[in-house]
Amino acid sequence: MYEAIILAGGLGTRLRSVVADVPKVMATVAGKPFLHYIITKLIDAKVSRVILSVGYKHEIIEEYIAQSNYDAEFVFVVEQEPLGTGGGIQLALKSCHQFDVFIINGDSYFDCPLDLLMQEHLLNKADISLALKPMQNFERYGTVEVEDHRIIQFKEKRFCAEGLINAGVYAAQRNCLEALNLPHAFSIEKEVFEAHTTDLKIMGFRFDNYFIDIGIPEDFEKAQQDFR
Repeated sequence: MYEAIILAGGLGTRLRSVVADVPKVMATVAGKPFLHYIITKLIDAKVSRVILSVGYKHEIIEEYIAQSNYDAEFVFVVEQEPLGTGGGIQLALKSCHQFDVFIINGDSYFDCPLDLLMQEHLLNKADISLALKPMQNFERYGTVEVEDHRIIQFKEKRFCAEGLINAGVYAAQRNCLEALNLPHAFSIEKEVFEAHTTDLKIMGFRFDNYFIDIGIPEDFEKAQQDFR
């Protein structure tokens, strides 16, 4: 059985035009909160303990979980101030019991095989392993360069005819951030992934599975159709 952190503290500011005043993970997609699809995928992958890193309007998420009957234990880690993706992960890792855990972005969905990601992560004795999604004709995401599954560089957002993107699904060692002397609030992407490709073993594994990021209204609308 596995353990997973879901980053669910997002404000959803870019979605305000189409989503009511709720945390982004609680945006309704095809009749259910987006969070439902992430939790269901985790439980299907034998995740039995879920740590929810929450902040903005966290009471709405807590109430939803309390009224649901998901077959998992839930722990809430509440940011008293915005901590960024890295600060939220750093805080949540302190509540993990297992040495290797999944970390999932709460505003995107990647249908990759989590067991295979963890298997590769453990086999390679990685500090952090990223699930990578091949994309064509995009400019919304930065790209990732890999050699023999080792991530060697992250490139800024620009138009790409094709490339691999960070799909927001990770396997990580619980203590992976401890030696880095990181601030209280920081970006996992900028201040860990991009800054520590040489001194951390950061691996990347390619999965060409369904991916969507509901962070902008156009893709939020697309999700309504896809998840129906």
